[in-house]
Amino acid sequence: MKIVLGADEGRRTLLRRQSWGETTVPDAVWSVTREAVGAEVATVEQAVRKILRDVRSEGDEAVLRYCAAFDGASYDSLRIDQGEIKAAYDQVDGAVVEALRFAADRLLSFHTQQREHMMRSFSKNGIGIQVSALERVGVNAPGTAVVYPSSVLMTALPAKAAGVEEIFIASPADKQGRVPAVKLVAADLAGVNAVYRMSGAQAVGAFAYGTASVPKVDKVCGPGNIFVTLAKREVFGDVGIDALYGPSETIVIADESADPVFCAADLLAQAEHDELATPILITTSRQTAERTSAEVERQLKLLEREGVARAAFDARGGAVIVDTLDEALALANEFAPEHMCLLVKEAQKVVAGVRNAGGVFVGEDSPESLGDYSAGPSHVMPTMGTARFASPLGVQDFLKVTSVVAVDEAGLRALGPAAARIARAEGFTAHARSIELRLSEEGDGRG
Repeated sequence: MKIVLGADEGRRTLLRRQSWGETTVPDAVWSVTREAVGAEVATVEQAVRKILRDVRSEGDEAVLRYCAAFDGASYDSLRIDQGEIKAAYDQVDGAVVEALRFAADRLLSFHTQQREHMMRSFSKNGIGIQVSALERVGVNAPGTAVVYPSSVLMTALPAKAAGVEEIFIASPADKQGRVPAVKLVAADLAGVNAVYRMSGAQAVGAFAYGTASVPKVDKVCGPGNIFVTLAKREVFGDVGIDALYGPSETIVIADESADPVFCAADLLAQAEHDELATPILITTSRQTAERTSAEVERQLKLLEREGVARAAFDARGGAVIVDTLDEALALANEFAPEHMCLLVKEAQKVVAGVRNAGGVFVGEDSPESLGDYSAGPSHVMPTMGTARFASPLGVQDFLKVTSVVAVDEAGLRALGPAAARIARAEGFTAHARSIELRLSEEGDGRG
């Protein structure tokens, strides 16, 4: 594990972020993409735009064609039959089903409490707001090499708690058109209305524009690869989106009291997501950095996904040694990670210093992995530094606020003159007259 000295060197090396424009795809993926989309496309962005145009004009036919090209999947129906979803329970270990049910109950309970705090319409003197849920939401549920039933729960259940009427899931399928049974079970436990076997930019397009089989939604949510992310960016405006998500990232802040075994375990838990993950330790102790590095190497050999985690450490992982805990917090806040883990003395007192993080995990008994599955908040969190201004996926992503103006005549007379003067100052005579007529003698005869 790379170890660098000082905050400035950390910024220059380990904590230097890639921009979206620097993102590339492997040569093998790009070759398949050009074959499917057309040799004239020169960038991933152009390929995504072509896919979306085709889905918009051709509907199901384009979705099926691109799923066959990218997933090797051959089938003629996008929507999964309800009988297939119910049958999935027989294919999943009972203990796993119960664990998913337990996690689903925790998530629904947490987000229901969140909803109670946010669903507060109000009106004072005829001026207020009305809060309502979105009607339809489409959720991208990625996962081929890794299945991620947890992401189904973490995205669909906040929508369910918010009161969204219809929730639809898109998931890639295998060559026989089968979506992993454990993901179907998760979708059923989350109470989704339908599951569609489709993936990538074509799934985003189907939700955004609607097809013969797939309803047009109000918002497209969920993580995904670069094709999904760029497609979400393209369709924004036609539909809402939750956020643009990059690879997983974790910063562990540790002092001399931290257990290197736990530091390494927490870093590796994120490194095993994919080769582009960012696992970084920021510590005030050289000994903690060196011992954690040794633990990372020891624990790597115990992982099923050793190759993936090792590649993440080689590319973007490591440790930064700083002088003080305040400096460590400042550096972490500047990076604004998806996850920030505090393995320090009196960790509860340090939380107040965290300004920019998708989630903060306080003390050695609150590992980030707990948040990935059963703690309660959604694990869909801001990445790529967007924690500076964005929040984890939650009930708020599925609510909208409508301003309500319902004043009486007394209110009109109190508010109207100022509004009319401003309107005339802007040159908007009709705006002014619509108020002045109501305030004039002519308007007094309205009954």
